[in-house]
Amino acid sequence: MKRDGVPIERIRASAYTIPTDAPESDGTLEWHATTLVLVEAMAGGKAGLGYSYANRATAVLVHDTLGDVVEARDALDIGGAWTAMVAAIRNLGRPGIASMAIAAVDNALWDLKCRLLDVPLITLLGATRDAIPIYGSGGFTSYTLARLQEQLGGWTRAGIRMVKMKVGREPEADIARVRSVREAIGPDTALFVDANGAYSRKQALGFAQAFADLGVTWFEEPVPSDDLEGLRLIRDDAPPWIDITAGEYGYDVVYFRRMCEAGAVDVLQADATRCAGVTGFLRAADVAMAYHLPLSSHCAPSIHAHPCCAVGARHLEYFHDHVRIERMLFDGALDPVDGALRPARDRPGFGLTFKAADAQRYAA
Repeated sequence: MKRDGVPIERIRASAYTIPTDAPESDGTLEWHATTLVLVEAMAGGKAGLGYSYANRATAVLVHDTLGDVVEARDALDIGGAWTAMVAAIRNLGRPGIASMAIAAVDNALWDLKCRLLDVPLITLLGATRDAIPIYGSGGFTSYTLARLQEQLGGWTRAGIRMVKMKVGREPEADIARVRSVREAIGPDTALFVDANGAYSRKQALGFAQAFADLGVTWFEEPVPSDDLEGLRLIRDDAPPWIDITAGEYGYDVVYFRRMCEAGAVDVLQADATRCAGVTGFLRAADVAMAYHLPLSSHCAPSIHAHPCCAVGARHLEYFHDHVRIERMLFDGALDPVDGALRPARDRPGFGLTFKAADAQRYAA
C-alpha cells in the first residue's frame, strides 16, 4: 500500500545564551555562559523541537544550509534527511559545528515524527528499560571546597547514587578536593572524576591509583580524548575497579569505532547534541554493543532520557548547567526519582514544550 508523505514545511533555528549561576571551569576550560541552539521543524500541523549546546554559528548553518536540505522531505523518513544533511556539509568538515547543527535538526525531526504519530520517543524507539539511572555532574574546579561539598552532598541526600566532579586545573590540589567530596557524600555513593584531558600520561597513571584509593570508580578523559594510546595505557595499568572513559567529543561513527578498536575505554560516552543527533547516538550505541562496551550519555539530560532507555545505556549525565537551562526554557524537563529519570509516556516526542516568552531575554 502506498503511503502519502508528510512534507517538512519549515525548519527554524534560534540561539539563546544563558549566563551560568557562578563562574565555572574544568581542567582545561573556563566559561560564564552556555548557548542552546534550538531547531523547530514543522509538518502536518505539528512542530517538533530539538537542540544542541553549541555556538550561535550552529544556528546560522542550520538557517543557511540544512533547512533547505530537509524542507519538502517526508517528515517520517528521518534517515533520508540525516543522510542528505551529512552529504551537504562535506566541504565544511564533519566534526564540530557541522555535526552539532545536524544534531539539532535531527533531534527536532525525531520529535516531529513522534508528534505526528502521537507517541513518546521511548515508544517509537522501543524501550529496553523504563528509567535510566543518572549521575549528578558538576563539581567545577572554580568551586570552593564548601560549594563542592554542598553540591555533590546535596545530590546524594536527594537520592542520586552517583556523582561526578572536575579535576585537573590545579593537580596539586586534586587529592584534597576529592577527599573532601568523599567525606561529604559518604562511603556508599559512587564518585566519578573528569579531568577533561588535563593530565599528562604519567600524571594520569599516578592519579588513577590515588583516586582509586579514595573510592573513585570512574576516571573520565584522564588525557586528551584523541590520545588513544594514552587512554589505552591508563586503562591497562589503572586499578581494575576504576573505569577509564571518553567519547563526548565524538562527532561520527568512525570516531567511536576507532576508540573502541584501540581498546581505549571501559565505557564509551556519546552525546546526541554533538554526534549528529539521536540518529548518530543510536549508531554509537551499535558500535559500543559490537565491542561489548557499556554506553553512557554526555550531558543534555532531556534529550538523552528516551534514547538511553531504548538502547539500555548504563547511565545518563545529569549535568548542572543543562539541568538548569532545560528547566528554565522547557516545560516537561524531567526530575529525578530515586536516582533515575523516567521518560514521560503521556507526552509525544521528548515531552518538552518550549517557553518562548521566558527564553526571549536570552536570545543571541
